[in-house]
Amino acid sequence: MNKTAVKRIVPLRTISSDSATDRGPRDRFARPLRDLRLSVLDRCNLRCTYCMPEDSLEGRGVFLPREELLTDDEVVRLVGIFRDLGVHKVRLTGGEPLLRPGLADLVARIAELHGVDDLALTTNAILLPRQAADLRRAGLGRITVSLDSLDPEVFRQMSGGRGSVDEVLSGIEAAGQAGYERLKINTVVQRGVNDAGVENLLAHFRGSGHVVRLIEFMDVGNLNHWRREQVVPSAELLRRIHARWPLRPLSPSAPGETARRFAYEDGAGEIGFISSITQPFCGDCTRARVTADGTFYTCLFAGQGAALRPLLRQYADDEPLFAFLGRRWSDREDRYSELRRRRAAPDHRVEMFRMGG
Repeated sequence: MNKTAVKRIVPLRTISSDSATDRGPRDRFARPLRDLRLSVLDRCNLRCTYCMPEDSLEGRGVFLPREELLTDDEVVRLVGIFRDLGVHKVRLTGGEPLLRPGLADLVARIAELHGVDDLALTTNAILLPRQAADLRRAGLGRITVSLDSLDPEVFRQMSGGRGSVDEVLSGIEAAGQAGYERLKINTVVQRGVNDAGVENLLAHFRGSGHVVRLIEFMDVGNLNHWRREQVVPSAELLRRIHARWPLRPLSPSAPGETARRFAYEDGAGEIGFISSITQPFCGDCTRARVTADGTFYTCLFAGQGAALRPLLRQYADDEPLFAFLGRRWSDREDRYSELRRRRAAPDHRVEMFRMGG
């Protein structure tokens, strides 16, 4: 790890709130700011059809040049400002975040920020055999792995012909060896594509300690050819799974949790359902999102964002950014998933590979 990296650990600021444990602004629906999903890179080594489909990729693979990415110093500074606004959970995303050079050093600096008590990362796991141990030593707390099928042909169909099931499973094994005994496995379920293999995927991870989360295919961005008839409702999957392995509901583990949790009655672990299409959870959404070039979005389905990189480079003092972000959150009224059937989507929604899901 680079010992010469500049460390910027700033004290927590507080703004007026009802209690000492309720820092930060609330939006127009009284939702606090608690979670930050931060993309560190828009590039990826896969071309998953629901995220970065190669056949419709804008620019045919032309991604952000390095000079337009937030630097490590800017990332740490920005996380510190969001922390002061009430964020205590940070998730690093991409693209594929493991492609960013020096990621473990960046993780170490974020982990040192007092008040960030949950630091996680979402990855396709292919590069984890080389990086899992370094990330663990750096202070990364949790890892979520994307894996849509155990069938090699279905996997390659969904990944755009790149990567393999064996590579992902090797990454999961490497994470376990590094000390990550409980991973989340995210599976986007599409009717007629990978829905028939859901039980096989669950059977593989039952009893492993890892938690599979089944995600309804979402209309994020403009490029993934989303059609409602390809959505497999979570309720349908729940009935199928319960018929084979009886389940019981679990209480949420934290406010604003996106997944509904269920435990196997036989004690073989738990699974989760993320049901943005059929059971929207906008009312509990406490998540802000920042892309790799520093654009701030208040919703996964947003059409417009606010450019933070110019402000980071213009102001040496954090206060203007602190005030700006507080105002943007206070003005927030996003609830696209709740209004999906009644309101047209924005013409140019940001793509998932830029926002990180």
